[in-house]
Amino acid sequence: MQSTYPAIFFHEKNGHYSVVFPDLNHLSTCGDTIEEATEMAVDCLAGYLHSEKLDGNTIPSPTPIDKVDIHAEDDEGDDYEESDRFISMISVNVEEYARLHFDKAVRKSLTIPKWLNDMAISRKINFSKLLQKALIKEMKIKVNV
Repeated sequence: MQSTYPAIFFHEKNGHYSVVFPDLNHLSTCGDTIEEATEMAVDCLAGYLHSEKLDGNTIPSPTPIDKVDIHAEDDEGDDYEESDRFISMISVNVEEYARLHFDKAVRKSLTIPKWLNDMAISRKINFSKLLQKALIKEMKIKVNV
């Protein structure tokens, strides 16, 4: 399921970009280029939403882009020009992103009869792949990768 939140991009004096998600406790990230800042924003958004879900926290609804205050993150002394900032919607499928980037493989030991092991090896069965498929099927998990 796609999650989409507004982010305020700031073009810094040094040429880099800062990105802030005002709806998500002022969650922020940055990048050297607009492309890198956008990639980092996707990663940041996915990580935050994934962590909040794992912790059982309520995730706020996104503010519609036309309702976002572009000055919401202003601090006293900031001297950004209007042209130095913009709002963009950042979208990510958190579950798929987490599977690809956050979920690390773990090593498991298992015990099976020698005859079954020998037969599986002779048929070139990948034990890890088979166990993953069986667990996914057993737990009725939908996988969209």
